[in-house]
Amino acid sequence: MRCVVQRSGPASVTVDGRVTGSIRRGLVVLAAFAPGDTDRELEWMATKLPRLRLFNDDQGKMNLSLEDVGGQILLVSQFTLYGNVRKGTRPSFTGSAPGEVARALYGRFGRLLRARWPQVAEGEFAAHMQVSLVNDGPVTLILEREAPPEAP
Repeated sequence: MRCVVQRSGPASVTVDGRVTGSIRRGLVVLAAFAPGDTDRELEWMATKLPRLRLFNDDQGKMNLSLEDVGGQILLVSQFTLYGNVRKGTRPSFTGSAPGEVARALYGRFGRLLRARWPQVAEGEFAAHMQVSLVNDGPVTLILEREAPPEAP
């Protein structure tokens, strides 16, 4: 599982002119899933995100989490995070989970995330989305939690 996390001011996702999710302040999380991802990876990420200390305290240090500032999460599925351009110039997405597998993982991840932090807005899986955000800082991190290799 791979997520790009951006500390954000106002952010929203629009599909066909309709806003599917928006936040005032918090984290925009672009999430992609690999074929071997399990609940173990999803649970790790869902627990980690609300606790990340990415917001400034009174001294300007990143010591505060969503829990501390009452922020929100905007969750957006983005299989292109597993795009590979090592060979050629057209991305290969073979490292990304197939559509129906990714849809199920995304659904489970959203539920797990909401169980830990109920202030979650979302994009729409497999839709052409327009994501607007004010990257605050800017602060952007890449979080990865790879499934362990299968035993032979």
